[in-house]
Amino acid sequence: MRKLLFVPYIVLLFPFIIWSQQPEKPNSAEIHLAIKKLNFLGSVLYVAAHPDDENTRLISYMSNHLKARTGYLSLTRGDGGQNLVGPEIRELLGVIRTQELLAARRTDGGEQLFTRANDFGYSKHPDETLSIWNKKEVLSDVVWAIRNFRPDIIINRFDHKTPGSTHGHHTSSAMLSVEAFDLTNDKSIYPEQLKFTNTWQPKRLFFNTSWWFYGSRENFEKADKSSLLKFNTGIYYPELGLSNSEIASLSRSQHKSQGFGSTGTRGNQDEYIQIIKGELPKDNSDLFEGIDTSWNRVKGGQAIGEILYQVEKDFDFRNPSKSIPQLVRAYQLIQGLEDTHWKIIKSKEIKEIISAAAGLYLEVVADTPTTTKGSTINLSIEAINRSTSKVTLQSIDIDAINIHELTKKELTDNTKNELKFTSMIPDDFEYTTPYWLNKKGSLGMYDVKDQTLIGKPETDHKIKVLFTLSIEGTSIPFTRDIVYKKNDPVKGEMYQPFEIIPRISASLKDKVIIYDTEASKQIPVTIKSGKENITGTVKLEHPKGWSIAPDQFDITLTQKGEEKTVIFTLTPPSDQSEGYIKPVVTSNGIEYSNEVITVDYDHIPFQTVVLPAETKIVRLDIKKKGQNIGYIKGAGDIVPESLRQIGYQVSIIDPESISTESLKSFDAIVMGIRAYNTVEELKFKQQYLLDYVKNGGNLVVQYNTNRRLKISENLGPYPLKLSRDRVTDENATITFLSPEHAVLSSPNKITAQDFEGWVQERGLYFPNEWSEEYTPILAANDKGESEKKGALLVAQHGKGYYVYTGLSFFREFPAGVSGAYRLFANLLSLGK
Repeated sequence: MRKLLFVPYIVLLFPFIIWSQQPEKPNSAEIHLAIKKLNFLGSVLYVAAHPDDENTRLISYMSNHLKARTGYLSLTRGDGGQNLVGPEIRELLGVIRTQELLAARRTDGGEQLFTRANDFGYSKHPDETLSIWNKKEVLSDVVWAIRNFRPDIIINRFDHKTPGSTHGHHTSSAMLSVEAFDLTNDKSIYPEQLKFTNTWQPKRLFFNTSWWFYGSRENFEKADKSSLLKFNTGIYYPELGLSNSEIASLSRSQHKSQGFGSTGTRGNQDEYIQIIKGELPKDNSDLFEGIDTSWNRVKGGQAIGEILYQVEKDFDFRNPSKSIPQLVRAYQLIQGLEDTHWKIIKSKEIKEIISAAAGLYLEVVADTPTTTKGSTINLSIEAINRSTSKVTLQSIDIDAINIHELTKKELTDNTKNELKFTSMIPDDFEYTTPYWLNKKGSLGMYDVKDQTLIGKPETDHKIKVLFTLSIEGTSIPFTRDIVYKKNDPVKGEMYQPFEIIPRISASLKDKVIIYDTEASKQIPVTIKSGKENITGTVKLEHPKGWSIAPDQFDITLTQKGEEKTVIFTLTPPSDQSEGYIKPVVTSNGIEYSNEVITVDYDHIPFQTVVLPAETKIVRLDIKKKGQNIGYIKGAGDIVPESLRQIGYQVSIIDPESISTESLKSFDAIVMGIRAYNTVEELKFKQQYLLDYVKNGGNLVVQYNTNRRLKISENLGPYPLKLSRDRVTDENATITFLSPEHAVLSSPNKITAQDFEGWVQERGLYFPNEWSEEYTPILAANDKGESEKKGALLVAQHGKGYYVYTGLSFFREFPAGVSGAYRLFANLLSLGK
């Protein structure tokens, strides 16, 4: 599920963490760094709630300075966030943010783990969080992660003792980590896990504190620090040419969908961790005090350490292959270790070091990026040894597709060897797709029953190519994935994943279709072939009360990748109604109803997601005034497409083109979410927008955050102040503060029913102060909190209207929430 994106600094820093299926080509400095890590047998697990919660300075420090095996356990995949790079939200955003986390770990040298918890959105208290998550299952996943990773040290990002002071997910992550610390060595706790792993007891648990948790730097300076360890994480790595802080910034900048680009820093920078459980080291500089992190840690390790420490000391940067005989001897001894945990970890590390030292290049390329069950594939294999070491390719085995080749081919120095194979994909293969999306989960949890999958960042490729090589007389296996590559005229050699997709996929253009009248709509269904010569029929399943014509279409697709679009006519009932439609393609007695979705951004590997193809249909009782809407894009949403669904003509406005004349033609103008946080040009154009209102226009501003605003003043025609106020309970009672106001009565009569079925939240970042010119329309609050009245503010300015709303229309429209459409139509109709 990856494709090559050539990022030199990432490859330079950490050669053995795979960026794509492209074989790595590490240099001597990188090999020597890997040998240093090979000689450290200690591990640290960092724990938090979301992608981008992790402290990349500390992760990089642990990995690159201490040389510890360092993991980040993110309880969620960040599905509930916003997306600054595209329209994907929820599950697809989780796919993007998973890959951003993996890119961050490739940068800072860490590893990535997850639980099955679903990021359902902002939560104000861990009680709410753990009632929506399945606490027992998430705690099980944390225990599972600790038992598998076997950290000596655990570091929590957040304080477990302060529930209600920050995001409920944050505090929950710390609380679960603290609870799990005392459970992981108990065989009676989650005993079913012990079929696959063993109990484990970490030595110490810390909280990664800072001045922020004390309220101010002054408070922190005065605080008792006797229970804290301090690290200078601003150290410089001459072999890398970067400071630890610069690496951390590069890592942090991988979270592009959240806008976390970070500028590198230099100079000393202190980090603090506070002991929670276990004994505080007496030596402030030695996190692993009392823990043997040498090869003496494991039975039989002393002899291995004697060899490898000498390899590290005598390493020849001009000719790394000189170390191969000693590395091979150490590999042999590692295979005899009784400690299976370190045997597996260090076998993987030393094999890649041996491969790098020999300049081995092992690659398996398919002649197509995708194929289907039962299809034939052609593979080209390249194997080359670029050293004087004695290397023989003994065999190539691809068990999944029944390829077994006994080659006995000597790989002489810098001589290219190529082989070709043809085979067939078995009919019982699963599609290439994120494993956690295979079944429909709940609001708070993904449904994954296979214990061995839980926690993995990605779905393992089922087709593994096993190269068995004899290196200096010792048989060593190397595993590679199959890839597809091509030459791009501009970018040169480009890699894509080799993936298994359905023989037939079906897709609907829109995920929500809104009917604002009884008129029929044409519903295009696109059928795409995953292989040649497809014939069958297409029908559209629909709810009762709706009518479809025709009943079905016959289709024929002769070429692989060929698409054909058929158009059904769907007629709604006269009354308000909603349900789902699903395309079903029948071919050779088999039904297909999945859609193949691709996620392709430059900063992450290419992703293929196979999901059920379905669209929500809504017959909506709605009236509108005004037709021509201008939209200024912000951080990314599908509000323009949603407004077109209910009959508006929506034009995207280029901020640079904004002028008095260019705005005249619009009945209303809508600002995209966080537009004032993300669009630099608006600080020069705001007066034109306010003049537009004054001259009779209608401006609807959707939510912004109060941080990093491009406009510090004059966000509206009159003073208003944004806050962090939000209502996270999507079912919170709505109070009508101005029930007779036009926005609640014209052209649609808004009632409590219009706030039923909302998803994730009521709204976010409401204003909490405003001048008397604004009329507050609605109020709501989460349980135990005061009433928030800033969800929707309306002010008349000159001849027009200014609206500021933190209501989460950008979430409700994709979910087809009827009341959200009706209320927004009223906002656009003001003054008409």
